[in-house]
Amino acid sequence: MKWSEEYNTRVSASINIQRRLISRQVIYPLTAIVVALLLWQGAAMIIGNKFILPGVTDVLAESADLIWGPDGTLIPDIGVSLYHFAIGIGASLAVGIPVGMLIGWYKSWDIALNPIIEILRPIPPLAWIPFAIIWFGLTHFAAGFIIFVGAVFPILVNTYTGFKNVPKVFVEAARVLGCTKNSSLIRKVALPSAFPSIIAGIRISMGVGWMCLVGAEIFGAGSGKLGLGKNLWTYYNLHNMPAVVVYMIVLGLIGLIMDMGLRWYVNREMLKWHEEEM
Repeated sequence: MKWSEEYNTRVSASINIQRRLISRQVIYPLTAIVVALLLWQGAAMIIGNKFILPGVTDVLAESADLIWGPDGTLIPDIGVSLYHFAIGIGASLAVGIPVGMLIGWYKSWDIALNPIIEILRPIPPLAWIPFAIIWFGLTHFAAGFIIFVGAVFPILVNTYTGFKNVPKVFVEAARVLGCTKNSSLIRKVALPSAFPSIIAGIRISMGVGWMCLVGAEIFGAGSGKLGLGKNLWTYYNLHNMPAVVVYMIVLGLIGLIMDMGLRWYVNREMLKWHEEEM
């Protein structure tokens, strides 16, 4: 009987912990969202002007028209913008990580390239739009180039920081154990040590690149009449503010999904060793 009571107590405690976790992770955020929507709708009703502040009902009605209406462009816009984003992020990964590793590991390369990087890094990505259009024309690659300019430096700087801060004791221990080649040290010691910093840089670059996407498409760096930033500005010019809000919400949701997807992939697939140690 005593064992049974202890078992029931433990089960009850476990259930209570699970309920608290559900409350924190599901109920609390949903409650906050519902309250925010109610406040938004109340403020819109008080103002009474859809151009100044569209209400939740106005945005929902407009979103249905943008998705399923005869002239709805939201789904094609998402596809085009994601294509622009993939071009820019792919190029920034291909450049930022190798260059960051190079200047973080080799002091001579750091001394040589640091002045160039520090001159280019503070230039706003949107300042490159004229050259993007001149070099690539009104194509997908023009928008991708602007995203690349905004996204490459967070990746590069964080990769550089991760490699620069590799504990010397790790390197010395690897050399004692016979790992003497630079390529082996980078692959087996420096890269795993710098990996969290690199992932942080990628997360930052994805957010910056997504913001650059909107600016690039608004100012004409893109192809055709499609793109989230492109049509967000088009609907503003048409004074259709509910559609503008729909595009803003879609931009926010896609950014959130991408960040959550990256974190999930890293935690589940690339940091299993950390979970096993825990």
